[in-house]
Amino acid sequence: MRRLLPTLAIALLAAGCGGTKTLTVTETTTVTRPSAAGATVRVYFLRDGKVAPVARSPGSIAATILAAAVDAGPTAAERAAGFAPATGRGRLAALVYTLSQFDPRAPVEVEGKRYTRADFEDLTPTILVEAPLPFQPVSSPLRVMGTANTFEATFDYELLDAGGKVLSHHFETATSGSGTRGTFDFTVPFTAPNGPGRLVLFEESAADGSRIHQVEIPLTLTR
Repeated sequence: MRRLLPTLAIALLAAGCGGTKTLTVTETTTVTRPSAAGATVRVYFLRDGKVAPVARSPGSIAATILAAAVDAGPTAAERAAGFAPATGRGRLAALVYTLSQFDPRAPVEVEGKRYTRADFEDLTPTILVEAPLPFQPVSSPLRVMGTANTFEATFDYELLDAGGKVLSHHFETATSGSGTRGTFDFTVPFTAPNGPGRLVLFEESAADGSRIHQVEIPLTLTR
């Protein structure tokens, strides 16, 4: 554990105007960070108007590098999967989520004001999957982690192969829900040939049982 006090100035496009706005961001928290060499980190963009992470291996975990990855936007494959560059207030949310990933409760200071992830609940999907990340190769048992704010903290998942065959389907429970965001962490054993797959998480509507708040993560299934 070590205290990290990186400060960076980022030129961001000011919402609604053609100029730029300098945001001074200070991350102040005690965290344990992975080795920079070859480290896979999460970089957040928007997906259906809410923050969502993708995988990056930037070669450095410096705050300036992570912020630059947010500014660089999603790849073509990620755009095809529904990811979009973070703009406006969504850009601030993406930055806060990206910089606080090593300690999700850590504050990020922007122009003298501290923000936490909780400040962007309106820009956080009902079910936020933070592992596995899109297009990552995964093997059995698949570990699934994230946060959720569903009715009575429950939700379902399905793991499907390239042909749409359901490899595993079950319901899970987060640590809290019904207005309070909780965490989840579970494993999914599966047997499948190498190839594309999909992890789908969703909540069942209390009104009619239909799927709501569905999120789909494209994966590469491996043995």
